Amino acid sequence: MIQNTTDEIYQSRILTGVSRTFALTIPQLPEALCKVVSNGYLLCRIADTIEDEPHLTATQKKQFSQDFIEVVAGKISPNTLSQALFPLLSESTLAAEKDLIFNMSRVIRVTHSFTKPQRTALYRCVRIMAEGMAEFQQNSSLEGLKDLPEMDRYCYYVAGVVGEMLTELFCDYSPLIAQQKATLQKLAISFGQALQMTNILKDIWEDRQRGVCWLPQDVFAGVGFDLKNLSPKHYDPAFGEGLTELIGVAHAHLRNALRYTLQIPPQEKGIRRFCLWALGMAILTLRRIYKQCDFCQGQQVKISRRSVKTTILVSNLVTSNDISLRVLFYLLTRNLPIV
Repeated sequence: MIQNTTDEIYQSRILTGVSRTFALTIPQLPEALCKVVSNGYLLCRIADTIEDEPHLTATQKKQFSQDFIEVVAGKISPNTLSQALFPLLSESTLAAEKDLIFNMSRVIRVTHSFTKPQRTALYRCVRIMAEGMAEFQQNSSLEGLKDLPEMDRYCYYVAGVVGEMLTELFCDYSPLIAQQKATLQKLAISFGQALQMTNILKDIWEDRQRGVCWLPQDVFAGVGFDLKNLSPKHYDPAFGEGLTELIGVAHAHLRNALRYTLQIPPQEKGIRRFCLWALGMAILTLRRIYKQCDFCQGQQVKISRRSVKTTILVSNLVTSNDISLRVLFYLLTRNLPIV
């Protein structure tokens, strides 16, 4: 019991270090969900850290990802993986992420303390994510993804599957939510894609510095722009046209994210806040990108802390009011393109 408490304290502390956003949103969830969703996020972050480490070869990434899947399943000791992986992490990996890898056993002990349905949801998410990311990392380049369906598939592996995991956990927590499970699962993937597309658009230039591009070639080829010519030093209006089209696609997914949120019973204010805060921050980020398509670093379109606080305050005022939420969504997104 003392060990579990220590591990849970570590989990709460490291969450703040690896993600300011989720350190804000996850604590809004009911206590019964907060611990398992925090753990799920950290598991995903470990998988992500393996894939993002530039000093690992594609073969090493694939092997470490497979080993991590086995760790979550309880078939390999987390200490074995941690001791093999930690010394290989470079300065490109954040200190908090290194800490997370070093203390992997603490996170996994919490994972294995959950109920079977919870563990099943977490394991499925990690397996699909780790295998999918390994596949895309092996074929990543500065030329971008082949087409929009390929971008959809990438977004599913890194975010859509997280939406499915959260939905499983929400439905396991609440029989009332479980009544909407079929609808929620359909919308969950779209919700995840909305958030991931927003991140991809915001992080275009930072990703290029790492040697990757997650933009779809066909969208930009359709407006006469070749992603091979993408440069932060020269803005091409044709690139702005392609970017605008992708903003429209993300906007359409955000509409589904709102529909998802409204499927959650109004009395479940914590879960609604968790969804609404993420939705609100994505909308504000997209608005900034659309207003400044010629940005050349993510910091230029990053929303301010004041905007985050305003998002939280306003969404909290109307958390349970579906009509007000629809009106607010319309007001915030009416100037965004939509496809």
